Amino acid sequence: MPISAPGSNAIGSRRRASGFTLLELMVVVAIVAIASAGVAFALRDATGASLDREGQRLGALLESARAKSRLTGTPVRWVADPEGFHFEGLAPDALPHAWLAPETRVVGRAVLLLGPEPIIGPQAVVITSTEHPEQVLQIATDGVRPFAIVTAQP
Repeated sequence: MPISAPGSNAIGSRRRASGFTLLELMVVVAIVAIASAGVAFALRDATGASLDREGQRLGALLESARAKSRLTGTPVRWVADPEGFHFEGLAPDALPHAWLAPETRVVGRAVLLLGPEPIIGPQAVVITSTEHPEQVLQIATDGVRPFAIVTAQP
């Protein structure tokens, strides 16, 4: 009978090594990296995202009012006020008249002429948040193209 090493049995089973393999460690590191990236995106500046959402919404509302003005042939003006904004020349309930976030404010000029002519001339409005006044967003048109968001300087 052959002599076996201490700690092994005579049947010849292999001793299992303790620890993790390189592949297991790489999988764990990949999972942690993906989770960290997800948390980073979830913690994006909420004010910047809110202001972007307001800008996109306002651009869409301005284009909608512009289209209604051309369709009906009546002049439409967008006017900002302390409570939000309104569209003169449209029915009061035709389009929304309040910001999504109550902190949103207009900087400077607060009146835009939206039609009924197909070419309206260059116009812009600048919005900001009262919580972060350093963040500003400009929604502008050259008069021919639709209103688009442009990052404005404070």
